[in-house]
Amino acid sequence: MELISKGNELNRNISIGGEELFNPNTCRIMAGPCAVESRDQIMYTAEKLAEMGIKIFRAGAFKPRTNPYAFQGAHEQGLKWLEEVKNTYGMKVITETSDATNFSAVEQVTDIIQIGAKAMYDHSLLRAAGRASKPVLLKRHFGATVDELFKMADYVLVEGNRNLMLCERGIRTFETSSRFTLDLCGAAVIKNESRAPLILDPSHSMGYSFGVPDIAKACVAFGCEGILIEVHHNPEQALCDKDQALNLDQFKDLYETMKNIGNVIGKEVK
Repeated sequence: MELISKGNELNRNISIGGEELFNPNTCRIMAGPCAVESRDQIMYTAEKLAEMGIKIFRAGAFKPRTNPYAFQGAHEQGLKWLEEVKNTYGMKVITETSDATNFSAVEQVTDIIQIGAKAMYDHSLLRAAGRASKPVLLKRHFGATVDELFKMADYVLVEGNRNLMLCERGIRTFETSSRFTLDLCGAAVIKNESRAPLILDPSHSMGYSFGVPDIAKACVAFGCEGILIEVHHNPEQALCDKDQALNLDQFKDLYETMKNIGNVIGKEVK
């Protein structure tokens, strides 16, 4: 039997630094830009999000892009800026490890290790994450079934790490009007067949900022344990995924609405 499906094999309540941040009664918002671009960008955005009450800052120092000529993140320097965010604003950080060459550097700085969709099948990366002492967020590949996601999750679990979250971020279908299709049916299966906290990603699934707020509201109503959402201080100048990023004012309005939806379904959005 797959470990991901065994009720005693995962932690539903995940604490970081002694603070419980994920549990079945909470929808945790992880917000920030897609990529670490500069110190000014990161510090300014983190400051504004911290003022809103966001506790987990998301930004990628290493970005595995489909286009080799696209911006790939600020790499090790970006990790230093993310560490500065932690020290200055007291926020936790989630950032992506793209392959084994940067896993150790990411592990040292981040509070949550993110394994992105493109790396879901990287067995060496999954095993390394399983030996780490920090929580892991594993994204479903856009061409993977839920069963394949579960099998890759087991590569983490067999190494001993029980603080694992699963993320549905959209799958590739025949539909081309959005970037991907958020598979809420698959997400329902993840909720039913595993104890892993479910994270939803409206930004990558929609791909266009006009639709992100509506999708994000649906994600809260769905009852997930967390939401990843892209927020940039100036989306028009973003170096990565600018079309799907919300500006700070848009996110602030959305955040308040998500809190209200959470109250209706009995989940605290924070």
